[in-house]
Amino acid sequence: MNSTTRVALVTGGSGGIGRAVVERLAADGLAVGVHYAGNKARADETVAAVTSAGGRAVAVSGDVADEHAMSAAFDAVEREFGGVDVVVNTAGIMLLSPIATLDLDDLDRMHRTNIRGTFVVSQQAARRVRGGGAIINFSTSVVRTQLPGYGAYVASKGAVEAMTLVLARELRGKDITVNAVAPGPTATPLFLQGKEQATIDNLAKAAPLERLGAPQDIAEAVSFLAGPARWVNGQVLYANGGLA
Repeated sequence: MNSTTRVALVTGGSGGIGRAVVERLAADGLAVGVHYAGNKARADETVAAVTSAGGRAVAVSGDVADEHAMSAAFDAVEREFGGVDVVVNTAGIMLLSPIATLDLDDLDRMHRTNIRGTFVVSQQAARRVRGGGAIINFSTSVVRTQLPGYGAYVASKGAVEAMTLVLARELRGKDITVNAVAPGPTATPLFLQGKEQATIDNLAKAAPLERLGAPQDIAEAVSFLAGPARWVNGQVLYANGGLA
């Protein structure tokens, strides 16, 4: 392996936006650790897609909220590729309900994955990412659009934005950028599941570009922050086609 090859670790990298991010970073020339929580077959399929296209990838597993599991995942990527330059936190869950009727167990599940998980991975990234690297977390455009039913999910992603901006300041002098991407409505299985076609159509028309985002649209924003965007730091990039 070329000693100049950059290395990325993508949490939740086996499906949806995460897989698109893996494939885009691999196409950009990075070796990629494809993290998964439970579906090894899907992660192996993603690795196979990268390698068949001429890239380098390895599957690593672990609960993002478990600091020991994620330390081991970072270790595995470092053993395979020699270090870590880019960490992308796409792993997350979304459970929707009006605040008044939300099952508090769902709140705790989202807190564990979206807040603690992002914190644990960011903590490992802050310790391990090499100079010239990037840490990219994931928020949501609903932080701005404030759609009913998203209260608990938005609360978790608001916390992600806050910790991201603080971490950018804490890494002063290390030449590591820390940003967040906040996608708008994006055509992934997670987004489409359980929605009526009329709802999907209305969300597609909400942005001035009058379509849903594609996972590749979000991956393009990640590619920018992971590569050429060395003067973009401590920011939230709203990738949503012009939605409010």
